[in-house]
Amino acid sequence: MKLTARVRALKPSATLALAARAKQMKSDGLDVVGLSAGEPDFDTPAFIKQVALDDIRDGVTKYTPSKGTPAVLAAICGYMEREYGLTYSPKEAMLGSGGKHVLYNAIMALVESGDEVIIPAPYWLSYPEQVLAADGAPVVVNCPPESGFVLSPEQLEAAITPRTKLFILNSPSNPTGVVYTRAQLLALGEVLRRHPHVFLISDDLYQLLTYDGAEFFSLVREMPDLRDRSLIVNGLSKAWSMTGWRLGWAAGPAELIAAMDALQSQSTSNPVSFCQNAAARALGPERPHLAEWLVRFDERRRYVIGRLAGIPDVALQHPPRGAFYVFPDISAHFGKSHKGIAITDSSSFCEAFLQSEHVAAVPGSAFGEDRCFRMSYATSMEQLAKAMDRLERFVAALA
Repeated sequence: MKLTARVRALKPSATLALAARAKQMKSDGLDVVGLSAGEPDFDTPAFIKQVALDDIRDGVTKYTPSKGTPAVLAAICGYMEREYGLTYSPKEAMLGSGGKHVLYNAIMALVESGDEVIIPAPYWLSYPEQVLAADGAPVVVNCPPESGFVLSPEQLEAAITPRTKLFILNSPSNPTGVVYTRAQLLALGEVLRRHPHVFLISDDLYQLLTYDGAEFFSLVREMPDLRDRSLIVNGLSKAWSMTGWRLGWAAGPAELIAAMDALQSQSTSNPVSFCQNAAARALGPERPHLAEWLVRFDERRRYVIGRLAGIPDVALQHPPRGAFYVFPDISAHFGKSHKGIAITDSSSFCEAFLQSEHVAAVPGSAFGEDRCFRMSYATSMEQLAKAMDRLERFVAALA
């Protein structure tokens, strides 16, 4: 059997692979702390689950329109009006099977062979893989720790060529937790204004998860003239803890939404029918769970930041102000070894950490920054304390 070149070129998701490996180790009886998956430990709020349970009981189990029911499309438009101050019609909105699926549909609808897609690094690991699947060319722009992991307008300008089709922006960021300021966004927007052939995808999945006074800003809201060449992507996985429900949405130009809908209709068809009214309920104006979640996330964030500050040569130069990850620089330990295992990069660091201390974290190489590694603090304080104790012990044993 000969597989296609596009499939052979794809890498499996490192985060999903590590999460599965950690679960297998747990099932084998090992005391594993899993900090690899971007998954809140909170349960989906009961008021959302009840809607789905009622729909299952009432027989809402049939096909729907491929991009979602009128009710959920209206809820998406209502959310965009309330949270962004932007008006979209149902023709300009769609629901997909998770934010990842929505992004895939958008990239497949926009990118052709040889088209360039600008991706600031560190990046969410699926961006370049999805571009490659569309036979596009990822143009990765390095934004190192020294820059605050922030793309400068000069870097964006230098990366744009006549072949540039897309620019993908993610704030708050996975994996760094960086939240772009209004001024930083406007500077990037001015560059986009000078290059009308470049389309913007704004991945806002962590929009509602900010701390320390950080504020989410939407470039599309700040610069409405970019609206007709921008797609906003969001989802219910993080701020509603609905990771397994697989519900993401997009708002953008009707022509693009129609193309994404056509692709979805020929691939997955509609998102799960009895989840759609639950999605509409989640997207309503009331989020009674979120204030408490943000307090608890912030407590965990502060705890991990404090513990990392006491571990030699694990440098968190820019503490996260959004999402629920830390992305410290561990490159000072490259060239050392742990019990005979050479630590040469972030992958070998994380592998030795997992094998010796049974803590699953993701090497920064998966996100385009090999000097760092990612740990999620979307888990209990008990688990975080255990993980930090083990990291401290692991680093002390490096020689």
